[in-house]
Amino acid sequence: MEDIPAAGPRQFVTTHWSLVGAAKPDEASQTRAREALEVLCRAYWYPLYAFVRSRGYSAVDAQDLTQAFFARIIETGGFASADRARGRFRSYLLGAMKHFLANEWHRTRAQKRGGQVQFVEWNTLDPEVRYAGAAQPSDDPEYLFDREWALETIAAALQALRDEMTQAGKTEQFDVLKGCLTGQDELSRGQIATHLGMSTGAVKVAIHRLRQRYRTLLRATIAETVSNEADLDDEMHYLVAVLRRQ
Repeated sequence: MEDIPAAGPRQFVTTHWSLVGAAKPDEASQTRAREALEVLCRAYWYPLYAFVRSRGYSAVDAQDLTQAFFARIIETGGFASADRARGRFRSYLLGAMKHFLANEWHRTRAQKRGGQVQFVEWNTLDPEVRYAGAAQPSDDPEYLFDREWALETIAAALQALRDEMTQAGKTEQFDVLKGCLTGQDELSRGQIATHLGMSTGAVKVAIHRLRQRYRTLLRATIAETVSNEADLDDEMHYLVAVLRRQ
């Protein structure tokens, strides 16, 4: 994956992480912060599950712990300890999970699947199949968390891009050109032109535009988890570095 250049300045006032970190005592602010936190947490369920699993816990225990962690952080207003100055939600959440594993296991062991909240629907997600099928197992739980975070982030940006292309009536074009973004199953420009009935020049333009939009959406996805432009640029470069380590 190539280095992704920074875009222009943007405001971080209304991102999910900023809403969490800026929560006020009033009910309306707390409600917005809770909703934003839930959106962020749902994007991180698998990276956290993989982290817990790679720490040596069984599949059942990893599910129980991840469920209990999310239930606790949502039910108790875990955002109260969030500090926007810490920058990255990724770092905040991993630190919170480490603390949870060190101090809360015995307390939550007596609770069934995270208490009263079923935050993750394990039966529909089948996380163990995904974990067992990982192409490159790692004995470094923190790297595994970061790798899965990077893959989930890319997947979210690609899905957002596909949704846009579908709305524009260009689903087939996206499916054919997707390999030019991921480097997987990438067709030659000539093959793409033949398949889509386009000239080679038109294909090059389409790929260039698709890559630009993909970068924009990828940055937007990460921007929801940081609080300033500098952290956004750092996370973008870190994502690339994590994937290159594979």
